[in-house]
Amino acid sequence: MRLVIIGAGFAGMYAALSAARLRDIQGVSPEQLEIALVSPEPTLVVRPRLYESKPETLTAPLLGVLKAIDVVYVQGSAETIDTQSRVVGIVAAEGVKKSLSYDRLVVATGSRLARPDIPGLAEHGFSVDQLDDAIALDRHLHGLADRPALNGRDTVVVAGGGFTGIEAATELPTRLRAIFGKGVKPRVIIVDRNSAIAPAMGERPRPVIEDSLHKRGVETRLGVGVASLDKSGVTLTSGEHIETETVIWAAGIRAAPLTAQVPAERDNSGRLLVDRDLRVSSVPGVFATGDAARAACDDDGNFALMSCQHATRMGAFAGHNAAAELLGVPTKRYHQEKYVTCLDLGEADAVFTRGWEREVTMVGDTAKKTKQEINTVWIYPPKAERAAALASADPERVGDVSGFF
Repeated sequence: MRLVIIGAGFAGMYAALSAARLRDIQGVSPEQLEIALVSPEPTLVVRPRLYESKPETLTAPLLGVLKAIDVVYVQGSAETIDTQSRVVGIVAAEGVKKSLSYDRLVVATGSRLARPDIPGLAEHGFSVDQLDDAIALDRHLHGLADRPALNGRDTVVVAGGGFTGIEAATELPTRLRAIFGKGVKPRVIIVDRNSAIAPAMGERPRPVIEDSLHKRGVETRLGVGVASLDKSGVTLTSGEHIETETVIWAAGIRAAPLTAQVPAERDNSGRLLVDRDLRVSSVPGVFATGDAARAACDDDGNFALMSCQHATRMGAFAGHNAAAELLGVPTKRYHQEKYVTCLDLGEADAVFTRGWEREVTMVGDTAKKTKQEINTVWIYPPKAERAAALASADPERVGDVSGFF
């Protein structure tokens, strides 16, 4: 029997860990149940941190962990999914193509930034969505130091006033001063079509966010969008033109395109609709998880968000359940009733909320220390030690935030 997992992000990593854990508990050998993880590199990109400087350091190796738990690593990019014949088509190094059959499949392909067809965006826009994007932005910012302080060199426009846009914008003043020198006063502007900043976070944390933006000197243009980009800067739908050499697109996210090859219903973000076991009900043998899945996380009408917090726990349940079906043991109903957020606001500042109502429970330095612990400890892979790695993947404990309630 073979269980194939596509993707080495947070969901894919925990799917592999959890499936291996159940296999170990059931006393089944790796020869009886092969668990294979497909990814271009055996590396976890710490995507929630890509708004920071030195993004090339924000990865964690996975090969040692996978070997420790007897998960086969298959290097390559999954290009096709044939759910009729249960085969994944993979493009390996130097364009070599190969096929991998499966008895159960976990689609953990993550998400991608939605880039609309705005004139000039492809040519002149940057992002912090993927590792290569963040590295390109960091190199661009450092390259600006060699240019004269003209034509908006010290101005950065961030398109998108959601979680990613705010974290990128509030980090930028410190990053730019480190590059240009302490005497430079960088200008950072957030542009968002919504009438309020951080619309998805609700009203409770908004005063804290607005106060922090003011302290950082971050300007906002709300109720307007980006109309076009060119070498001279960005033009807004209001007609305002802002001179800048740096526009960071941080508006919108969609499930990775490979999910479209699974013949099943999807939501407006391209996520596959799954049942409470994270099974794609209309397609036998296929599970979806993380940003690739739209899953109910409680009985109150709340659905998992496209976030690391939800992806880790969803991955653990998906891997467990896919293995459980093959091993003939009961599955576990995915649930994630408790939800917290910790938004970085630059320097010694952050805001921590709990519950779907976003009740503010920590701000300032206390929240910042929590954010740093989340970003540098909690979301990293377990040690490459078999017992510890398997113990870390109990679906009922992964992503448990009960300590905050």
